[in-house]
Amino acid sequence: MNQRLNAPWLACIALALALPAAAQGLRVTPPPAATRPAARADSGPRAADYIVAVVNSEPITNNEVRVRTLRFDQQLAQQGQAVPPRAELARQVLERLISEKAQLQMARENGIKVDETTVDQAEQNVARQNRIDIAELRRRLDAEGVPLSQFRDDLRNQILLTRLRERELEPRVKVTDAEVDQYLREQQQAASDPAAMEINLAHILVAVPENATEAQIASLRAKAQRVLQRARSGEDFAKLAGELSDSPGAAATGGQVGLRTADRYPPLFVDAIRALPEGGVSELLRSGAGFHVVKVIEKRRAGMPGARVVQSHARHILLRPTAQLSEAAARQRLADFKRRVEAGQADFAQLAREFSQDASAPKGGDLGWANPGLFVPEFEDAMNALAPGQIAEPLVSRFGVHLIQLLERRQTTLGQREQREIARNLVREKKLDEAYAQWAQDVRGRAYVEMREPPS
Repeated sequence: MNQRLNAPWLACIALALALPAAAQGLRVTPPPAATRPAARADSGPRAADYIVAVVNSEPITNNEVRVRTLRFDQQLAQQGQAVPPRAELARQVLERLISEKAQLQMARENGIKVDETTVDQAEQNVARQNRIDIAELRRRLDAEGVPLSQFRDDLRNQILLTRLRERELEPRVKVTDAEVDQYLREQQQAASDPAAMEINLAHILVAVPENATEAQIASLRAKAQRVLQRARSGEDFAKLAGELSDSPGAAATGGQVGLRTADRYPPLFVDAIRALPEGGVSELLRSGAGFHVVKVIEKRRAGMPGARVVQSHARHILLRPTAQLSEAAARQRLADFKRRVEAGQADFAQLAREFSQDASAPKGGDLGWANPGLFVPEFEDAMNALAPGQIAEPLVSRFGVHLIQLLERRQTTLGQREQREIARNLVREKKLDEAYAQWAQDVRGRAYVEMREPPS
């Protein structure tokens, strides 16, 4: 099970749902406070709601488009990007909903299901990524007007789409040695290109309302200037973002946008930090969303990872659900194994030799030293959260149900063969991205779509 599915389409799901991929952990990004009443209406169409499109006899309502559009607004504001005209954004959102609806129907027709325990696991991932417990997660959702049932439905749909796409696209993508060679040549050529840089920025947004008066703008500019002065004087930027930023989710992320290539940031941000070192804070910036204070968290060369990486040495027990052993029963059995090992009543390696249904069973479940990105995301996330010696809670992947124990970690320098393997994974990710775009278009093309009234 040591081949990672680097599913690039997970980002597509994340954008559509305003949530990152379930298997990789999700951040809570509920609708803005001003839209809370509409968000609560997600549990059922409003009285004034109407159908804007029908996909294979399944309707999409104006309210669905409206709520999803607000989520896109939220993401764009968080990233400091200009928001398209409302009509154009609503049209794009409707197209995404149509595509998503067609794919969900396809998943159900193919018998793909997601049980409650898997949704529970995804919800726990959300809480863990936000460094809170389940109770606090639910409290925040309620405070933001997001019904728990709707949140869990979003998670369930996201996992359904991921499983469908894995099954449909995984067998289609092959990577040749010639493609790996070409990728490595391109990376060498790009090494001298200033644009081939990955950066992680944090920012604080002081939002300016659409129809703000000159007096309001001046007041907000002064507020942003005070924030800038505090950031440059050495105050904790993450704390400032949590307390003062109008960007959704800033309290959970410390205002960080995340490591990405420069072309995936607004040019406004890139131009402002081009000459800044790590830790530097930009001048005050103005975008369509408001005023921004931007800090450089990290800068590094994009493309191939550095020669030194942190490797993990883990072992696992894999149970594959069958007609005789349900997924829930497999979880329960592995939870019992975990309890017995931690109590000193059983040996992990011996249990793996007896019960694991993986090729690693004869070696006591030992997976050897693994580079980052070798395992499927849900497995790797659980493993990365462990300290040496710890055992994770049972988790589900496309291979089955796993019980993972981390044995040790180390820093090492990659050899040529290992660097080629990483390059192969990166090429495969790019090809999966391209395959997904074509596949999604095909699924959309096969669906019967009837457009009704345009969304408002």
